[in-house]
Amino acid sequence: MSAHSDSAQGNGGNGDQPGTRDPRVLVDEIIDGTSAAALPVRLGQSLPTTLPILVSPVGPVYPGMMATIPVGDPRSQKTLSKAGPHVGILSVKQSASTMEPPLPPEQLYSFGSVARLVQPVNMPDGTPAVAVIGLKRMNLEQFVSSDEMLLAEVSYPEERVVNQREVEVIQSRVRDGMVELVKISPQIPDEIADLARQVPVPGALADFVMATLESSIASKQEILQDLVIESRLRSAWVLVEQRLDLARLGARIHEEIRSKLESRQREHYLREQLQAIRRELGEEVDQRQMDRDTYEKKIADAGMPEQAEERARRELERLTLLPPEASEYHVIRNYLDWLVELPWSRESDQELDISRAAAILDEDHHGLEEIKERILEFLAVRKLRQDQQGAILCLVGPPGVGKTSLGQSVARAMGREFHRITLGGMRDEAEIKGHRRTYVGAMPGKIIQALRRVKNRNPVFMLDELDKLGSDWRGDPSSALLEVLDPAQNNAFEDLYLDLPFDLSHVMFIATANMAAQIPRPLLDRMEVLTLSGYIPAEKRAIGRKYLLPRQLEAHGLDRSHLRITDKALGAIVDNYTREAGVRELERMIGRVCRKVAARVAALPDPSTHEKLLVTPETLPDYLGPRRHFHEVVKRCTRPGVVIGLAWTPVGGEVLFVEATSMPGKGVLQLTGKLGEVMSESARIAHSLLKSQASKYMIPAKVFNELDIHLHVPAGAIPKDGPSAGTAMFAALLSLLWRGKGKVSRARVAMTGEITLRGAVLPVGGIKEKVIGARRAGVRTVVLPEQNRPDVEEIPPEIVKGVKFIFASDIDDVVEAVLGPLPGKGKAPRQPQPPTEANNCAS
Repeated sequence: MSAHSDSAQGNGGNGDQPGTRDPRVLVDEIIDGTSAAALPVRLGQSLPTTLPILVSPVGPVYPGMMATIPVGDPRSQKTLSKAGPHVGILSVKQSASTMEPPLPPEQLYSFGSVARLVQPVNMPDGTPAVAVIGLKRMNLEQFVSSDEMLLAEVSYPEERVVNQREVEVIQSRVRDGMVELVKISPQIPDEIADLARQVPVPGALADFVMATLESSIASKQEILQDLVIESRLRSAWVLVEQRLDLARLGARIHEEIRSKLESRQREHYLREQLQAIRRELGEEVDQRQMDRDTYEKKIADAGMPEQAEERARRELERLTLLPPEASEYHVIRNYLDWLVELPWSRESDQELDISRAAAILDEDHHGLEEIKERILEFLAVRKLRQDQQGAILCLVGPPGVGKTSLGQSVARAMGREFHRITLGGMRDEAEIKGHRRTYVGAMPGKIIQALRRVKNRNPVFMLDELDKLGSDWRGDPSSALLEVLDPAQNNAFEDLYLDLPFDLSHVMFIATANMAAQIPRPLLDRMEVLTLSGYIPAEKRAIGRKYLLPRQLEAHGLDRSHLRITDKALGAIVDNYTREAGVRELERMIGRVCRKVAARVAALPDPSTHEKLLVTPETLPDYLGPRRHFHEVVKRCTRPGVVIGLAWTPVGGEVLFVEATSMPGKGVLQLTGKLGEVMSESARIAHSLLKSQASKYMIPAKVFNELDIHLHVPAGAIPKDGPSAGTAMFAALLSLLWRGKGKVSRARVAMTGEITLRGAVLPVGGIKEKVIGARRAGVRTVVLPEQNRPDVEEIPPEIVKGVKFIFASDIDDVVEAVLGPLPGKGKAPRQPQPPTEANNCAS
């Protein structure tokens, strides 16, 4: 294709000035080398209003543009045989159900173009076709015939310009865009830029762009139907900009790839030059031989088992066959580094002295006598057994009770390295078993990584937050941990990255969790659970004095000459500023006091002249602010319908107030306090039990028909669930309705237990935690199910000191302990009464 650069005068009757050329004449000349004068039908000449129609499956034909249209079907052949020099061209709609000719008229666009038949041609696949040149836009009025050939009446709409200045601006942008597109797109011929420069008529330029650039048939049809020159140019401009963005992106990517290739080639060339220079100087260094010698020595010193050593030497042979520049060379080196640095046979010297271990546990931890005793038994068995197999400990308890520090003490007592592995939120089993080496960036799992870090095969590993493992589509880490924690399997633990068995039987695993119920059952079966309950106030005071205060003084640059906290002040911090099972908040409060003191000492001109600050309960608000927690046991039970229950939480035991009130209604029971399904069922059981035994408690039957009862468990924003509040809910309802008038429950009496519809009291769990929580809240009497008596006997005496227990086998025992003798009975409860000051809140 070539472009003519000479000027020619338009010779149609359209008023063209000398020197201007219609773009359609220009394109005709470019395509077939003829001038407008050679065309039988000139642009200014009238065109027929009845035309035979050719169907174009390849899209519309723009005026002035040549196109090739397949005509292999009989109807198209019939149309060509009877057609004159002009035919109408209509495109097929993209929504057409079939593209097989002959197509019905309703599947064709109603707007097309009139074209001049040039000559018959053949498509590359041999299909007959005809070459046509578009002349003018055409609007279909109606089909005259559609049997053997399509014949239609047409009209020729006129194009129009609304804003000539806008046309000139957009025309310039389109032309410049086409020139730039040709420069950066090698697939577009250079002649296209010359043609774009030589098309002066705006509408023809838009048609030329749409015919040249690739777009959908629907987009081309939309431009063909657009008679407003500005709109047509704007659509062409959008298409040019889209193609420019794609072309620039492609050019940028091509340049980046070319730069990388050139950089690699340059690096390779320089390396070859460097090796040549070293050879000339006699200083050539064979990197592969150096690596081979290094790894040979490391493999010999690693103490690997036979299978691992064989694998390492095989990989080393592969390494020596690869050039150092190869990517797999570094992959193999990384794998060999892991093999030779793992502690296959290295062990730390053990000093397992049971007396020394007991002294270390006592030195590091206050209280926890039962836990210490079980740990010492565990260590004694490990000392006597030579095969290293034994139970795996799992420490379960609220946050801050010393689970992690117990593991550290065990490691120190055994003379072993300690390493903590956090499992909370872990969802990918590859975190435990590693990734296969086929993946890019593959690494071993956390177990093998930790062994490499501690550099011996018999450390103490603490698997922290075992109850917070997750699982998703990537796998289930708890399944991978089964192999780690099972003593019968972990002597041949196989990491996917190493693809070799590693003996974990020498590792001592200690797991921790806050809630045993959330540990996957298969894992729980492989461990021995040691439960750490919360500390009582006396233990917290001792821990604060012995451990927390010295640690915080050191952390804040102070010593005992700067600060003294009295025992009463320390007790006030425990009682009034913390409410927890552990001692983390207590340590934070002590740290806050130390910061205040440090700020005062640092503000002195000479810090060495400071005076010792004394913290007492009276001065404590100056350091910690107003009191945060209040014991409301006495104040909250001054009205009928309020009793105290006991609840177990992940952070220890807590008291739980159950409140009931009534109002005129129809006997509806309303429950609030964000109660779970089980707790809501307990409330309904308590209501049904009380309703069935109303006569026993001298409650008028009409009460349950004329009053609505509302049962609430504060705090309303905290979810609550479990069966252990059954006795408290029954006692609250009975306190509200006692003899139809109500009766205030005894103060400082708390209860827990599940009830049945027949009034039996069933055992519940978490007794130790609940007793600790009750004592912390100031409760003096605790009502428990009879079957929980053995649980109380296992609680250390210092915890139950000052607390009286009443054991109930049925609901009447609970009623007598909480509200007094049953109506009609004058005798006292079977169990001892609480102290005098707690007999009745109303007294």
